[in-house]
Amino acid sequence: MSQLIDLASKLLDEDFNNLPVIDLTYAASPDRAQREAVAAEIRSACLNAGFFFVKNHSVPRQVVDNAFAAAAAFFAQSPGVKESVDISKSDNFRGYMKLLSENNDPTKQGEMHESWNIGLDPSIDTSKSTSDFAPQDQPRKEGSLVHSDNLWPETSTWSGAEDFKRANLEYYSAILALGQSLFPLFALALDLPETFFDDKTRHPAAIMRMLKYPGIPPDQVKDENPGIGAHTDFECFTILAQGGPGLQVQNRSGEWIDAPVIPDTFVINIGDQFARWTNDIFVSTPHRVLPPRETRYSIPFFFGCDHDVPLIPPSTCVSDARPNKYQVMTAGAYVHKRLSETYAASQKKP
Repeated sequence: MSQLIDLASKLLDEDFNNLPVIDLTYAASPDRAQREAVAAEIRSACLNAGFFFVKNHSVPRQVVDNAFAAAAAFFAQSPGVKESVDISKSDNFRGYMKLLSENNDPTKQGEMHESWNIGLDPSIDTSKSTSDFAPQDQPRKEGSLVHSDNLWPETSTWSGAEDFKRANLEYYSAILALGQSLFPLFALALDLPETFFDDKTRHPAAIMRMLKYPGIPPDQVKDENPGIGAHTDFECFTILAQGGPGLQVQNRSGEWIDAPVIPDTFVINIGDQFARWTNDIFVSTPHRVLPPRETRYSIPFFFGCDHDVPLIPPSTCVSDARPNKYQVMTAGAYVHKRLSETYAASQKKP
């Protein structure tokens, strides 16, 4: 049994009651020992809770503030503006979703939030090999996921449409860069070369969502309508900007742990794609959002690898005693399957 598998087995037996805060100051240090020290903290978090905060991440505060302001402005628009970019008009899960249109927990009856989705845009420089990236040239395969154009409100219907688009793309670019900077650390955490993910994240499947949760008085909260029901995320990992309290993470005892709002941090959590890819060495942990008393905004960024990457566990994550648990699928096929299951109702044409 490898040291990583042995450590994973030990940490999986330990419960958690809080989420660690990891300092990224030395994440790109020229000193490998300093990079490995950061990766070691990430390894412990990924093998145990599957959740952690990051600070000193280099994303400008103004970029984050502008994105939250853009979210508030968009969700304040008339139904006509929002429905002009409804997700039913996209073939790839882009656009607006109205209140109660999602349901992550099948035991519930719709979730108390609105959302807005965008994906990798051809105007964004990923600082990698993007010269050959064009959504319209990506081949469509049945039951798979491809890049496609985003839906944007028209200036003819909303005077703030250009500002909204600009703030979205500025934030998306900043978080995309942050996510790319985390992959070498995840590689070190898995006892792999730091460059392991480089050729697997040239055109990453990165979906950003803006969410609005309306404030609800405590006596009007309905159990069948959570903010977001208990679920796990689909992609490799999520980078979340919290605009207020409400996020809870479930530990192995079944207890719901509050994720506090810590200024100038992001919440990072492992998703099912990474769990599957690492043969459950990294853990994807259930979480939920409670309906807030006051309006709450949040911006999760779901970071996956390139669509055509087969999710084959690296050698450090398998052994004779721990063979691969899952059928091999490409990353795009896996996430498409999960998104289709979640958004089936919203994809029906009116």
